[in-house]
Amino acid sequence: MTTSLQPVYALAPGANLEAYVHAVNGIPLLSVEQERELAERLFYEQDLEAARQMVLAHLRFVVHIAKSYSGYGLAQADLIQEGNVGLMKAVKRFNPEMGVRLVSFAVHWIKAEIHEFILRNWRIVKVATTKAQRKLFFNLRSQKKRLTWLNNDEVHAVANTLGVEPHEVREMESRLTGQDMAFDPAADADDDTAFHSPAHYLEDHRYDPARQLEEADWSDSSTANLHEALDGLDDRSRDILYQRWLAEEKATLHDLAAKYNVSAERIRQLEKNAMNKLKGFIQA
Repeated sequence: MTTSLQPVYALAPGANLEAYVHAVNGIPLLSVEQERELAERLFYEQDLEAARQMVLAHLRFVVHIAKSYSGYGLAQADLIQEGNVGLMKAVKRFNPEMGVRLVSFAVHWIKAEIHEFILRNWRIVKVATTKAQRKLFFNLRSQKKRLTWLNNDEVHAVANTLGVEPHEVREMESRLTGQDMAFDPAADADDDTAFHSPAHYLEDHRYDPARQLEEADWSDSSTANLHEALDGLDDRSRDILYQRWLAEEKATLHDLAAKYNVSAERIRQLEKNAMNKLKGFIQA
């Protein structure tokens, strides 16, 4: 026995969301016997018509789940469509011998697709990339009941509930409260608004002639100061610094210890003293 069917367009919520919801709510639910018959036809005979009937009969369930994610600022039709993808994946994998109803099996797949869609589209910059961060993202959204920042006790309470560290809760809360900002100001923005856009204070100064000249002067001055400082060292100290820091093949403490017939610890002390003298020369 099979259920009566709505047209195929019911699988794709369009601009008229109200009509879609009305259509899927009009599709009769499957009884236990009907569901098992269809599931067996799909599982053992790869009957695609049975799969279609199972999907259509559970579209109302996807709508119900998608409504619980309405607080993310994303189109309800898009959330439903992603949930429908999850439902179809669940139907494809459903084994009638598991002893559970399809609705119980499908909830994981429906939510997984909706979660992925939210994380891809909620912010320009992704707020959660690892599995642990994704879990924290959705749980923190449900744990946080108000718009103000969590206090220390609340942070620790959420961390204990979700099994994460307090600093992870604070970091995710910061990501949740962040907002996307366009790099360039809007075309109709006034001067005050445009001044605060990233395009104003994140300018590329690499090719600014004044900055290039300033950096070149600083580099020349630093090089001259370094050579002057090196000239102020004794020959042994200067050679140790050269061998340890400037040579292509750096010498070890033991190499220099053998060269100067002293201990490696003595070379380390001489190197440290020479570095301190260099800093003194350059900062003077």
